[in-house]
Amino acid sequence: MSDIKSMTLQELEQYMEEIGEQKFRARQLYEWMHKKLARNLDEMTNLPKNLKQKIREGAGMLSVKEVKRFTSRIDGTAKFLFELYDGSIIETVLMKYRHGNSVCISSQAGCRMGCRFCASTIGGLTRSLEPSELLDQIYHIQHTTGERVSNVVVMGTGEPFDNFDHLIRFLELLTNEQGLHISQRNITVSTCGLVPKIYELAEKKLQITLAISLHAPNDEMRRELMPIANQYSIKEIMDACDAYIAATNRRITFEYSLVKGVNDRPEHAKMLIRLLKGRLCHVNLIPVNPIDERDYEQSSKESIYEFQHLLEKNHIRATVRREMGRDINAACGQLRKSYVENMEG
Repeated sequence: MSDIKSMTLQELEQYMEEIGEQKFRARQLYEWMHKKLARNLDEMTNLPKNLKQKIREGAGMLSVKEVKRFTSRIDGTAKFLFELYDGSIIETVLMKYRHGNSVCISSQAGCRMGCRFCASTIGGLTRSLEPSELLDQIYHIQHTTGERVSNVVVMGTGEPFDNFDHLIRFLELLTNEQGLHISQRNITVSTCGLVPKIYELAEKKLQITLAISLHAPNDEMRRELMPIANQYSIKEIMDACDAYIAATNRRITFEYSLVKGVNDRPEHAKMLIRLLKGRLCHVNLIPVNPIDERDYEQSSKESIYEFQHLLEKNHIRATVRREMGRDINAACGQLRKSYVENMEG
């Protein structure tokens, strides 16, 4: 069955012709889904009943269903648990900043990358999300809060590049001027380093921000933290990043989760400096979130800021990620994991 919310306008026009309808209906339908954020066909008041019936019989319109919402008393961060059509659970975070609302979305239900410090990967991968399910996390939040989403981060549960084709379709629909028309420059996509897909993304010459989950300054340490490091070396990742920068002239963000006593010492900072020196990049230092299944601890504030100081002293711009929604388990994968465990228990 076709999913109309994942279709481009051109595909919708073709679909209208196939079911014996006029092409202009496609534009109406597209606007209802992607601009007016209609939750179902019944809300589309200017579409004839017989057209709605044809769509119901031959196609679907995938949406997410909110099952829980938690709002931080500290900073207003809201975490949404969404149920998909097959019962899979994903999580999405709304973060409110002075410059606007930012939404961090999931690209998969679960994850198969196995990063040792991440709760998202415990339990493995259930499935990848459809383009419409990626979109609808944003649409639902904008629709229910009544506030515009200005920035989108694809950094929640899952590896976006493990769902590459659907990710590209999602980006096309999200930035389309007939829809929410969010600027490419306001979108960040994170990957743990699937090298062939970095090259593939570079060829598309998009103006999004690419974020690389690096988390270690050398291959030996990275293999301890991230199984993907057994497949692609840091040199291979850096070569792909150089190709991306050359193709897009966009600065890359390198994410580095600081784990106490593992990768947070001054010598690790110096190794990272040697690796990144001269590249068009920025380092996002992330105090790791402790999870029950792992014995990793968060670095001390002194270690974190010493690490940042060393990078900046060597002309590598580095920021420490502000911890949002600490009181509501807003870190990636934590809330989904506890919810699923409670359901199963």
